[in-house]
Amino acid sequence: MIRSIQTLLVPIPTIREHKLACTVMREQLMVLVHIQTNDGYEGWGEATTIGGLSYAEESPHSIKTNIDTYFTPLLIKERPTSTAQAMHLLNKNINGNRFAKCAIETALLDIEGKRLGVPISELLGGRVRDQLEVAWTLASGNTDTDIIEAKQVIEAKRHRIFKLKIGSRSIAKDVEHVIAIKQALPDCRITVDLNQAWTELDAMKGIKLLQDGGVDLIEQPISMRNPAGLKRLKQHFDVAIMADEIVQDPQNAFYLAANHCADVFAVKINQAGGLKNACLIGQMAHLAGIELYGGTMLEGPIGTAASAHVFSTYPSINFDTELFGPLLLTDDILTKPLDYNNFGLTVPTGPGLGIEVNTDKVYDYAERNLSRASANKNNLKINMNA
Repeated sequence: MIRSIQTLLVPIPTIREHKLACTVMREQLMVLVHIQTNDGYEGWGEATTIGGLSYAEESPHSIKTNIDTYFTPLLIKERPTSTAQAMHLLNKNINGNRFAKCAIETALLDIEGKRLGVPISELLGGRVRDQLEVAWTLASGNTDTDIIEAKQVIEAKRHRIFKLKIGSRSIAKDVEHVIAIKQALPDCRITVDLNQAWTELDAMKGIKLLQDGGVDLIEQPISMRNPAGLKRLKQHFDVAIMADEIVQDPQNAFYLAANHCADVFAVKINQAGGLKNACLIGQMAHLAGIELYGGTMLEGPIGTAASAHVFSTYPSINFDTELFGPLLLTDDILTKPLDYNNFGLTVPTGPGLGIEVNTDKVYDYAERNLSRASANKNNLKINMNA
């Protein structure tokens, strides 16, 4: 039985500015869920978003509020005895809130795996790989800086696949930036992520130039509200078109697969609404002949470990993964960091998530965040009264 659920906001600065079409990140505000049971087990989950409400309909603060106000009282009152029962209860009584549900499910599966003495991957059908290649996102916004950064991580055998975030500048400037990097890294796979920044007409022009320049993959170039347009782009170009923000829960993914709207699905556990949903999306894509890419919401190590367990079960994941989130942070909340080596991430093998969270550090960060929020609130009151 669940004894307690704590929802923590944990802010950690990034090693550099991370520029997207919709926002600029200098800090990642992780939402961590800490569940303890009456029989002495504890589990961790994460519901991290990119840039708060500038990216998705859930923000760190709304996730914490909804878990504390709706999820926790319901779970404590109804006392579900398994992860499946708990998620059925939440889905029956609470609409949406995919990120929050993912964090709860992750923590419960972590407990379930620890209780049974097996990794989460074995609860999801069993892993078929122990190593996942990991792409690195070049998002400083400066071409020379990005090239230097890329060559450094190649030399360190950390990454050899790169994603470029574009869409905030003109098509001409963005294309010039991308092609310069592709020419500097001719042996590396290059993905371009627009985060929905282009209109369909912009995409017709921009993708032609990127395709001619040797780019390997185009991620979500247009609005998630235009699946028909994404399908038209897929049919028009030879370069692979990847659906990202448009891939949400399994029902939505089924529609996209049935209508052949993309060549590749980027799967994200938070966006899918949980680990089991992410597995189901992967299975549907595999059956439909759609390639898979292991996506990220720039989660810290908890969400990254959970994602790794999911992606390790996919029969094929030919476009690899983007599980670099912990490497973007200036501090680690695990007692032993995740194992990044030889251009990839080793999937943890211990029970549950297979990681050990530094509980004191996490709660210290959460306390500092509360103090910061209180100070900001007091400053606002002073300014309003001035």
